[in-house]
Amino acid sequence: METGTAYWQNDHWIVIPDKEPNLEHITTLNNGKIDGVPMVFDFTDPRKARPRQRALFFSLLGDIHNWSGEPTDWLKEYFYMRYTIKTAGKEISLADDTKNTVSDAVKLIDDVVDFVFEFGVPVKEGYRLLPRNENYFQYECIKHRQCLICGKPGDIHHVEGIPGNTVGMGGNRNHVNHSQRVLACLCRKHHEICHTDGTPRFCQQYNLTNLGIKVDVQILKRIGVEGNYEKDD
Repeated sequence: METGTAYWQNDHWIVIPDKEPNLEHITTLNNGKIDGVPMVFDFTDPRKARPRQRALFFSLLGDIHNWSGEPTDWLKEYFYMRYTIKTAGKEISLADDTKNTVSDAVKLIDDVVDFVFEFGVPVKEGYRLLPRNENYFQYECIKHRQCLICGKPGDIHHVEGIPGNTVGMGGNRNHVNHSQRVLACLCRKHHEICHTDGTPRFCQQYNLTNLGIKVDVQILKRIGVEGNYEKDD
């Protein structure tokens, strides 16, 4: 893999490779042209994986162990292997001396969260550490209709405090394009608390930096949220 430095200038990216590229090879790939060469580059994450991420990973493994009976060491290697496969050979470790980044750990934990939701693993110890602020976790809660706060069965909530986001009294939800609204999944108890306290206080109480995301039409249809998806409001 080639490496280099990139910076933003005059509304476009300037990329400087660490070593001189093989121009002959590039022209061969680009039909003899040296300009307008398509390329892909990633931003390097300099942050090392956090202790909180490690705690969350092993708490979730403990919950999966209690559900499945598989030893936690086996589960750790299982998810490490899944990570290696999904990243085309990249290795990961959340040991104290890890060289993996925050972004690496997020990919690993997202895969464990996928597993938990897909197989209905009852999460107890790990739930209090789950990244409720992250859009991905909120998306999984909506997709599987589990309360963002407590994990119990929930319903789709239109987040209040955003102009035009709620349906309103007497409104027909079947006439709304829900993919254009900011949604969250909450059980009846936490839905009522959010409605009574208001979104800012609710977020403060449950340590949320944001509440709600937009969800694409196909997921909304699959989980049975009826609406007018031909309407672009």
